[in-house]
Amino acid sequence: MRYVFRLAGVAGALLLAGCQAVNTTSAGAVGVERKQYMFSMLSSQQLDQMYAQSYQQTLSKAASAGKLDKSSALAQRVNNVARRLIAQTPVFRPDAAGWDWQTSLIASDELNANVGPGGKIIVYSGLVEKLKLSDDELAAVLGHEIAHALREHSREAMSKAYGAELAKQGAVALLGLGQAGGQLADAAVQYGMTLPNSRGNENEADLIGLELAARAGYDPNAALTLWEKMAGAGNGAPPEFMSTHPSSSTRMSNLRATIPRVMPLYQQARGQR
Repeated sequence: MRYVFRLAGVAGALLLAGCQAVNTTSAGAVGVERKQYMFSMLSSQQLDQMYAQSYQQTLSKAASAGKLDKSSALAQRVNNVARRLIAQTPVFRPDAAGWDWQTSLIASDELNANVGPGGKIIVYSGLVEKLKLSDDELAAVLGHEIAHALREHSREAMSKAYGAELAKQGAVALLGLGQAGGQLADAAVQYGMTLPNSRGNENEADLIGLELAARAGYDPNAALTLWEKMAGAGNGAPPEFMSTHPSSSTRMSNLRATIPRVMPLYQQARGQR
């Protein structure tokens, strides 16, 4: 275990040397205040441009296959929910009001949705249709994914991956480890650094997404029914220790504890609407 602790120290030194501490979002009512360390040579603008290209390639491929849905009732639902959530993003990031937000629906059985850097949204129809999501539950999904974009979790993950690789190489040389030691370093990086941080990011996205949905007038309690449905669809998921996502019980507990903080925002939004 002492190798793991030494590796963590090496990782910290190397990562901090090339990174800068930033606050990507304000805390909001849910109180997400963790500072993030971003690799200084990878800017938000660079990542946005890279993802925009990937996003367009995905849409082009879907369009060629006749799977890009721009006009159905479901496409309109997705756009309406996304639009209301996007309108609330300046609460956490004023600059998000100027992002080039785009929302697309792809006809696919895949149970998935994502919001990439810079506000590029993709929803797969299977997620809504197979799980029979209400608008409130769809808002919980999209709020969660939008929160990842606002917090720049992709950029943070890339920064950590770079630091972890430097740490692994440095630790193997510094500690005089051979091939077996290199494998230990890989395990230490994955389970001691990368995965816990990913779970932390998932929790942040849950909380910020909950507030975005509430401010947009969507019932935050729908996050509970959403993740119940997701858990039911994810039989055989790995244990929390070996997963980048929190266990269902952990996620539900955190959501239940946070819902009372955002209910006044939901009630206010409903009153205004």
